[in-house]
Amino acid sequence: MDSKSWFEYGVIVHPHHTDYAGIVWHGTYIAWMEEARIAYLKTYDLTFADWVKAGIDLPVVDLSLRYRQSLSLGDQVLVKARVEPFKGVRIIWHYEICNQATQAVCVLATVTLVTVDVNTRRVLRRLPEHLQVVLA
Repeated sequence: MDSKSWFEYGVIVHPHHTDYAGIVWHGTYIAWMEEARIAYLKTYDLTFADWVKAGIDLPVVDLSLRYRQSLSLGDQVLVKARVEPFKGVRIIWHYEICNQATQAVCVLATVTLVTVDVNTRRVLRRLPEHLQVVLA
């Protein structure tokens, strides 16, 4: 999958995703983005456990969401995710969260992660080769 292709992850809005009015709570979108990111990596046979085994942590250093339209209880949602080619120390993910029925883009988002050595807490300038390949 190249960096211009979108990985698609489907979700149905359940009661625990919403506020009392049945509208998706803003924090739910962040959880869906992480789920999509994990599912994307899994298509490359890479799990978060693999990052931990490699001694790498991936803290979020920047998070941006632009809300365009709300989603409601029962909506079918498509979370589209793509990662920019890995350069330097940042891993930048882009998202479009859409209402599957209307195809409307409801949320645009970007998440920036950095690679950090679990033991020293220092930023890693170079990833192990098997992780670089997935993000290239």
